[in-house]
Amino acid sequence: MKSVNLYIPLLLLLFLAGACGTKKSDGASGALSDDALLDTVQRRTFNYFWDGAEPNSGLARERIHMDGVYPENDQNVVTSGGSGFGIMAVLAGIHRGYVTREEGLARMERIVSFLETADRFHGAYPHWWYGDTGRVKPFGQKDNGGDLVETAFIMQALLAVHQYYAGGNPQEKALAARIDKLWREVDWNFYRQGDQNVLYWHWSPEYGWEMDFPVHGYNECLIMYILAAASPTHGVPAAVYHEGWAQNGAIVSPHKVEGIELHLRYQGTEAGPLFWAQYSFLGLDPNGLKDEYCPDYFGEMRNLTLVNRAYCIRNPKHYKGFGADCWGLTASYSTDGYAAHSPNERDDRGVIAPTAALSSIVYTPEYSLQVMRHLYDMGDKVFGPYGFYDAFSETDNWYPQRYLAIDQGPIAVMIENYRSELLWKLFMSHPDVQQGLRKLGFQLSSDTPISAS
Repeated sequence: MKSVNLYIPLLLLLFLAGACGTKKSDGASGALSDDALLDTVQRRTFNYFWDGAEPNSGLARERIHMDGVYPENDQNVVTSGGSGFGIMAVLAGIHRGYVTREEGLARMERIVSFLETADRFHGAYPHWWYGDTGRVKPFGQKDNGGDLVETAFIMQALLAVHQYYAGGNPQEKALAARIDKLWREVDWNFYRQGDQNVLYWHWSPEYGWEMDFPVHGYNECLIMYILAAASPTHGVPAAVYHEGWAQNGAIVSPHKVEGIELHLRYQGTEAGPLFWAQYSFLGLDPNGLKDEYCPDYFGEMRNLTLVNRAYCIRNPKHYKGFGADCWGLTASYSTDGYAAHSPNERDDRGVIAPTAALSSIVYTPEYSLQVMRHLYDMGDKVFGPYGFYDAFSETDNWYPQRYLAIDQGPIAVMIENYRSELLWKLFMSHPDVQQGLRKLGFQLSSDTPISAS
């Protein structure tokens, strides 16, 4: 009897040790509900655009390197497109109570004050500015003027801000009016280069149209064409969309990748990087959205995301770590500079960018949460003060503690759209946006055209 009594406590200890070990193997995320995990990631990522913002402009730094190493001496360079994403992330942060409404308004006023005086080119913003002066920093030798795509990204955000404040107190309404002025001053028609039925990406006061980049679909630039049609002052004709973006229907190209159906032609590849499913749809709500070229934008973007996931699970190049809980190929830092990683062997370098799967949460919530938990459980190797670092490669044991604004922003914005649809509701409620969608023939359901009400 004495020996049995000695064994019982021992067995209990072994059982408890086993139970604790099982719990530990679930990782740190196992202690968090889905909502708590989402809030943790969103709040950290929001901090990139709040605590990490360039102080004079209030806008997003192009990059933040935790090692303090900036080979191009660009620590205080701010980005227009990435700032657009960040402005939407800040709106979501105000909504979540990460900062007060008063603090948020003060930040937005600082941002708009900067945008009113910073370099513009026929109303369009450059890719980069020096944050302390508002003067353009060339993105390339001839890319030192207006960047219409990046302008569309920041205007998408400003129209959401407009709607957030348009019905508010007098100070908030005054800010909305200033935003409306910036919006009306973008000369989208100028970027047709002589009234052609296509939009050009760049114009330089020194080099003119020498960049020579007419934008055709499908890629991340859909929002540019929609806003160009939506402008109440410089709105382009519908023919610019149909002939330029859609190339008279050539954008339609039904095909399968990884056994998954895609309806659109993806420029230069069968299935593009995942930022093509994200940047235009941070404000533009894909749910139920269709036009004569795509019967279901949400379904198309979901399928593009599923192609990306399926490719990483198949993992034809046998990279370490790829799988159902670790997938996502997009433009990001890479083992050799910066690259647009795509789901094909030519453009796959074994680099996972957390933004790819996490910003797809609106399309694949169950799969994106699986990745989010896995990455969170990897700990500070990939998770820092401003959320998940930009990219990593387990194959190359490469874990740079560096961030890019244009990748951080969509994470926070799409998490909020998944949780509340906040940014979708704001952007889609703008009457100019609805008018632009109507002009181009978009519908929200099989029978009902876009409503201006």
